[in-house]
Amino acid sequence: MLELIANNFVLRLVLSVLLFALVIGLVVVVGNMLAHRRARLARLEEIETPTRVAGMTGGTIRSQQNDGAWARLAAAVEKAGLDLSDTRQERLSNWLRSAGYTSPAAPRIFTLIRLILIFLVPLTYLAVDYWTGEPPSFLRAYIVCAILAVLGLYLPNLFVQAKVDRRREEIRQGFPDCLELLIVCVESGLGLEAAMDRVGREMVRSHPRIAELLSLTTLQLRAGSSRDEAFRKLGQAADIEEVRSFTTLLIQSDKLGTSVTQTLRVYAEEMRERRRLRAEERAHRLPVLISIPLVVCMLPTMIGVLMLPAVIRLIRDVIPMMFSGG
Repeated sequence: MLELIANNFVLRLVLSVLLFALVIGLVVVVGNMLAHRRARLARLEEIETPTRVAGMTGGTIRSQQNDGAWARLAAAVEKAGLDLSDTRQERLSNWLRSAGYTSPAAPRIFTLIRLILIFLVPLTYLAVDYWTGEPPSFLRAYIVCAILAVLGLYLPNLFVQAKVDRRREEIRQGFPDCLELLIVCVESGLGLEAAMDRVGREMVRSHPRIAELLSLTTLQLRAGSSRDEAFRKLGQAADIEEVRSFTTLLIQSDKLGTSVTQTLRVYAEEMRERRRLRAEERAHRLPVLISIPLVVCMLPTMIGVLMLPAVIRLIRDVIPMMFSGG
């Protein structure tokens, strides 16, 4: 059979066409399966997003499973006798909460990761060094491992602080838009709680951080918390001066009985002015920031281009004349 196919051109052509059709069919089937899977996952994510903002502040199901795995690992380490608690536990919890890590086990997980990196980074360096070349000397290995251990100790701090700064900047940039929507909702006849709930649901995609804060505040109000307590927790959760000032204004307006609409309007104008001033400040910083690469990169080139003809003339004419005259 194989000899017949090998000697017959028509059979080889038919077999090639059949194999090509089979491969194309498999590619199409697999592609359709992957496309349907991606569509289902996207649909599930769209359904999950409002639920996560309303109450699941810990993230998606996969991130919750990862957090649970880390929490179980931290609990096992503590059960083995190693204490992962920090001397400034409350401060560390607030800092991690500002970065978006709201799990109660976040401080212990953070401490565990720091301990792991203290040993993991130097061991990785030693393994790579032993694998790629000659073993390093004891003094070199000691100094480099000590530096890498300190680096591994502070890398989680830098990562969390970057997330804190990014989260604060997102809230700061989107908060004026939130105030504008609150003004529209309050002026249309909604109460403050209903307006915050509506704005939180509307800003899920544009500003998810602010939507999460407003949704949590709404849930606290519905659970029976007083306005003072809920608004103070909102300021603490946001951890930026603009939101804390806003919650203080709401508390004072609620106690004194003044118009909430007027309070929101005045503060929204102030927030717009602050955002404009921040944009102007960044624009005025651009010439200073641009001057650094100009001086470092372009100035030596310009000096070289201007001085090169004179240097060539000096080497060709002036120096030979000086030596010939001597």
